[in-house]
Amino acid sequence: MARGYKELHDPDPEADTAPLRDNNSLDRVSLSSPSESRFPHISLGGFRSGNNSNNAGSKTGTVGKDDIELEDFLRTNPLTGLTTEEASQRLRMFGPNELPEVKSNNLLKFLSYFVGPIAFLIELACIISIIVKDWFNFAIILGLLFLNAIIGYVEEARAESAVDALRQTLALKTRCWRDGALRELDTALLVPGDVVVLRLGDIIPADARLLGIGANGVETDSDLLVDQSSLTGESLAARKRKGEEVYSSTIVKQGQQMAIVTKTGSRTFIGIAAHLMANTKDEGHFQKVIGRIGNFLILFTLILVIVIIVFQFITFRNDPIRGQVLKILGPVLILAVAAIPVGLPTVCSVTMAVGARGLATKQVIVKRLAAVEEMSALSVLCSDKTGTLTKNELTFDEPYLCEGYSTEDLLLYSYLASEFGANDPIEMAVRSAAEHHVTLLRNRPVMEAHKVPGYEISEFVPFNPSVKYTQATIRSKENDTTFLVAKGAPQVIIRLVGGHDPAVKAYIAMARRGLRALGVARTVAGSTDKWQLVGLISLLDPPREDSAETIARCQKMGISVKMVTGDQQIIAKEVSRRLGLGQVILDASHISNPDTTDEVQSERFYRADGFAEVTPEHKFRIVDVLQKRGLMVGMTGDGVNDAPALKKANVGIAVHGCTDAARSAADIVLMAPGLSTIIEGILSSRAIFQRMRSYALYRITSTVHFLIFFFIVVLVYDWTLPAKLLILICILNDAATLVIAVDNAQVSTQPDKWRVGQLIFLSCFLGLLLTGLSFGHFYYFWNQIGYFPYPEAEGDLVDRRLDSIMYLHISSAPHFLIFSTRLTGYFWENIPSLLFIVVIVGTQVIALFMVCFGWLTPAVPVTQALAVFGISFASCVVLDVIKVQIFKYWTLGAKSLACAPFGSRRRMLKKRKQKAIQQERVWRSIKVVHEVALKTKVLVALRNANGQIPPPLTAYDDGWGRNSIDSM
Repeated sequence: MARGYKELHDPDPEADTAPLRDNNSLDRVSLSSPSESRFPHISLGGFRSGNNSNNAGSKTGTVGKDDIELEDFLRTNPLTGLTTEEASQRLRMFGPNELPEVKSNNLLKFLSYFVGPIAFLIELACIISIIVKDWFNFAIILGLLFLNAIIGYVEEARAESAVDALRQTLALKTRCWRDGALRELDTALLVPGDVVVLRLGDIIPADARLLGIGANGVETDSDLLVDQSSLTGESLAARKRKGEEVYSSTIVKQGQQMAIVTKTGSRTFIGIAAHLMANTKDEGHFQKVIGRIGNFLILFTLILVIVIIVFQFITFRNDPIRGQVLKILGPVLILAVAAIPVGLPTVCSVTMAVGARGLATKQVIVKRLAAVEEMSALSVLCSDKTGTLTKNELTFDEPYLCEGYSTEDLLLYSYLASEFGANDPIEMAVRSAAEHHVTLLRNRPVMEAHKVPGYEISEFVPFNPSVKYTQATIRSKENDTTFLVAKGAPQVIIRLVGGHDPAVKAYIAMARRGLRALGVARTVAGSTDKWQLVGLISLLDPPREDSAETIARCQKMGISVKMVTGDQQIIAKEVSRRLGLGQVILDASHISNPDTTDEVQSERFYRADGFAEVTPEHKFRIVDVLQKRGLMVGMTGDGVNDAPALKKANVGIAVHGCTDAARSAADIVLMAPGLSTIIEGILSSRAIFQRMRSYALYRITSTVHFLIFFFIVVLVYDWTLPAKLLILICILNDAATLVIAVDNAQVSTQPDKWRVGQLIFLSCFLGLLLTGLSFGHFYYFWNQIGYFPYPEAEGDLVDRRLDSIMYLHISSAPHFLIFSTRLTGYFWENIPSLLFIVVIVGTQVIALFMVCFGWLTPAVPVTQALAVFGISFASCVVLDVIKVQIFKYWTLGAKSLACAPFGSRRRMLKKRKQKAIQQERVWRSIKVVHEVALKTKVLVALRNANGQIPPPLTAYDDGWGRNSIDSM
């Protein structure tokens, strides 16, 4: 058998066969001897449930004690299996063989959309409207509240349905012995003690112990090659022998054996990942931002409303009509309802839903709606290597060629020395490369795929671990000459040809870069003992074609990409180099070092370009530490080992071909191979962010303007707009702004961030300017035109044309401001979409017609209405210039804090400065130490060489004073 090439590169021949670390604390006891297991029962020894026994009975609650003995459950005749009755009893005890999936109650999920600062304020307004028996307002408010909840619920349910459909693509069947017959069963029905048959291509359905018995019941010495990349991140398949454990969700790549199920469901190896995922329930970034904005608006509204209520109670305490509680609460309720940003959650939900639909057309499925916005703020993207950045398959890489030989020669001779039909991954990689690059091997008839045109293989010696190479005797039909070809471990092949200094250096260079190498040699024509080295083949799991470009684009967009892999550090460095990442790759010792402080570890993680030899717990910690640093972290992956980190990350991204565990943990699922679609997602999310920031700035500004203006006029003049006009402003303007979801947004070149302090400051400033403009209209039309602000208590017999003027102004002036809030620059730098312009302008044209023709409010002269309309538009141009200047001088980072250096802002600014100074000192000291170390090393080398420059590396010196041929 042509096998064992992985062993050629491992100093410890047992290193690749060691089972994965079992976190379920089950005692490992070897199988009974063959004589004892032939057959009538197979005993797996005294397995104990350990600390995870509680999970076994998660469905029924019947299994939950640590002292339960599982030995009796693992004594099964491999030729008959369990009976149906035994399997049913065990299924009741241990539960189904599936990861527990926590599904939220649909009713509770829908009700969750009624929770939050803004929702609470709206609900309070509903209660007050019931108290004052204002049923019209109650219906409007309640309708808006339910509209927001329905939109959010429907959109997230639609995304979950798409993901449920994807889940059905997984293999859910397995072959199992039951009642003396081999049956195909659902994997969920497997129980400990079941005997399953594992063949090439099977997804292993549960954790199981190999029995060393073939499907026909005959003992076999063949091993099983298992792809564990979804668990460990290692790109090369692991070799599993009789008595060793295989793990759920891994894939059989070669061989067949029967195995007895030892653990199912949450007791399996991937139960660790499920446990970490279940304990990760952080509040989303977007919910926090909306909560902060909502808290500000609630506090602002309540303060002003309470002041108005107290003032009016004192003012009208002796008035039997105006002093009534309901008379005071009624107008205040209307003001509160009109001021509340009822549409804020709705507009944000619709904007994200439209963006999610757009991403779906680009093969990006969004599971959690808020992830669409959060993706725009990503500053760090941690990406799994195997299967995500790379193809997860060994591929022919740049070889070393001896003089007189070409790449085609090297691959042809390696092909001649390969065993046809072998499923060894390295052997398959060599044969595939030869068939692709060698002209002679292309376009051969299917029936002659095992033959090489022009050559005849008269004898083939398969791989033998003792000699570590394969050998073939070849006859060339062209000149009827015979020669030998050998392929195997580089050090063995080099020794076979009598030594070759350049090849030794090339092999050492390949090993340092993490490349797997094979030596190829042939004898001189007509000879069987005069060997010539043809060259060295190098193999690597190559990066995907789009990975380097995707990483480069992410870096240009201000996103730091960090590679995370379970592979060795040298392999990670080589892949990192090819992808254009840095070479600072930390191994597991830097991640789980208990002697390192959190601050030092945070700095290391931040400056690292990648991480190697990591476990699921390490990936989880990497994400956690970076988040605690204040960074928005994204995580991409496809395996079970990625699931905890996917769940923990701000945005978890499951890539094409991912496992069910990764898909369940992720917020976003990529349907196309590679990471290129992530760029589309980031661009779309940044456009969505700009739309939501635009709306938030507009809505807070209009709320501040609305509340301050009416707060003053109610207190001073006991005047306000009629309830129907206030509600009309609320409905028309908020409904119109829904079109912001399809607006042409200006995508930023750096990660976006909700600077809530800046947003509120700018909103308040613009709101105050609008308030001044409103008072200008108010006093001008009162004092110059004669429209008196009559209190509502005067009835409808008085001249209320001031109501019409102020309605038109308060409706149009803040509404036109949305053209300015779309951008941080001038509004003409990015033209809005046609639909956006038509809807925004259209709603104000309706308001203009209302005051001109007297619909729901007294008519005013057309010239006055047009003047108010024109001034509102012109004022927004002026406010746009002011906005640009504020953004210009309120820069990012420390300068934004310096604009208001007091309280917590001053402490934050001081802390940032101190940290920057400290970090600069640390890195300056490291640089000095590094320079001293280099100088010392040079002086020591010169002293040891008696002042002479040391000679270059010889053929038998690997740089550490060892004989490289002997050490290989």
